[in-house]
Amino acid sequence: MGTVEAYETTAGRRYRVRYRTPEHRQTDKRGFRTKRDADLFLATVEVSKATGEYIDPARSRTTVAELGADWLAAKKTRLKPSSYAALDDAWRVYVEPRWGRTQVSAITYGDVRTWVTQLAAGTAKTNRQQHPRTIKQGARPKSATVVIRAHGVLASILDLAVKDRRIPNNPARGIDNLPRKLRKPHRYLTHEEIERLATASGDHATLIYLASYTGLRWGELTGLRVRDVDALRRRLAVNENAVRVGTEIHVGTPKTHELRSVPYPEFLELPIARLCEGKPRSALVFGEGVDHIQRPRASGSSRSWFVRALDDAGLERMTLHDLRHTAASLAISSGANVKAVQRMLGHASAAMTLDVYADLFDDDLDSVSTSLNAARAAAIARS
Repeated sequence: MGTVEAYETTAGRRYRVRYRTPEHRQTDKRGFRTKRDADLFLATVEVSKATGEYIDPARSRTTVAELGADWLAAKKTRLKPSSYAALDDAWRVYVEPRWGRTQVSAITYGDVRTWVTQLAAGTAKTNRQQHPRTIKQGARPKSATVVIRAHGVLASILDLAVKDRRIPNNPARGIDNLPRKLRKPHRYLTHEEIERLATASGDHATLIYLASYTGLRWGELTGLRVRDVDALRRRLAVNENAVRVGTEIHVGTPKTHELRSVPYPEFLELPIARLCEGKPRSALVFGEGVDHIQRPRASGSSRSWFVRALDDAGLERMTLHDLRHTAASLAISSGANVKAVQRMLGHASAAMTLDVYADLFDDDLDSVSTSLNAARAAAIARS
């Protein structure tokens, strides 16, 4: 048990609590105005020690920046460069400026809630602000993705503080004012529209066809090598994903780390063979075979080949990723089952495919009601 001792100060009598930590290190806390308050604190300490919930005050004075460095280092070893870059950016731009110097024990639920509100409104302090008037002159609301990611970084760092027994609970969890991410409606092309877009794309026609009929991501398309093409089975082995992070191309495994084999239509046999002609097996299918081709911009004043092709084909502005949605739409409309579509797209599960493309199964609801009506009529007729 600890002890409670009185001592005199210029402001009057105060009380000091002396006690030992679970590691048997002696420490104290002073400044209690009444003996009752000191006794209550000591009782709380003893109970927390007995239940294994004791928090060392010295460890709780750790700052978010100190824990953030360790958290980011651990993430860097596990995540793909593109995923890590997003977290690192959220930390440097949004989390560290506001919370870096704050002790983890000083953070409250209300503080985090206010910060989330300010982030969404674009008035929170960030590393992109150059002077005090930036908030007034250039405040822009942040997207739900940005706010949720920044909050997730802070909450994850504080989770680490809880596990390290620096704080008893995480004040960033359970925040009720996080914005909701609204899923953008998918853009689907018809066979005729794909034909117009491919024709308008010129030398990039085969790339447009492959994206539209196989659902490969841009990094998977540009990471294809000659050895990945099985002309006899008309299959593409998806083994690599080439993603640009900053100014560098990082080559790694596909998004879900799952290697897969994707079929391509017969009409693409000759175009793919032409791309592979004269190249060694290790060469890239697209481009000259050595360097990965750059992703074209889908908007802006640069008018990339993709933007020009969309305009020439008379199509609305879209992204190359929308061609992946088109592949899913065409596969489902042709009668492919959900499991086959999941494997083609490289989704983690068929449930994910159903969730992402629920709008493509609306017609199935009509068939359900029709089948139920027929079953009822047959059952009544037999009775």
